[in-house]
Amino acid sequence: QVQLVESGGGLVQAGDSLRLSCAPSGRTFSSYTMGWFRQAPGKEREFVAAISWSDGNTYYADSVKGRFTISGDNAKNTVYLQMDSLKPDDTAVYHCATKRSTTDYGLGRTYGFWGQGTQVTVSS
Repeated sequence: QVQLVESGGGLVQAGDSLRLSCAPSGRTFSSYTMGWFRQAPGKEREFVAAISWSDGNTYYADSVKGRFTISGDNAKNTVYLQMDSLKPDDTAVYHCATKRSTTDYGLGRTYGFWGQGTQVTVSS
């Protein structure tokens, strides 16, 4: 019943930046962790980044470390993903998700709520 809505995707060129947002739709809810995952055509879903509401700790996949930054507004249960120095390999549908646990932040199957996703396409 709880739905997350992503926004901010688009078509950009390599080296450009995008900022994704993820916010709950309807009633607010409690969560401990929010994360971003992505899935490219023909590939498995992969972890991108996550943030723990309790202490603000962030986690990143090696492929995006140093280029992407995750942040959030706990009061709004909203998470952001600032993506800089985008590469063609970053092309994918990006999904946000949340869960009420603080472990296994990189395992998608442990997240209880997911958004529909937003398309990010990086050319060149």
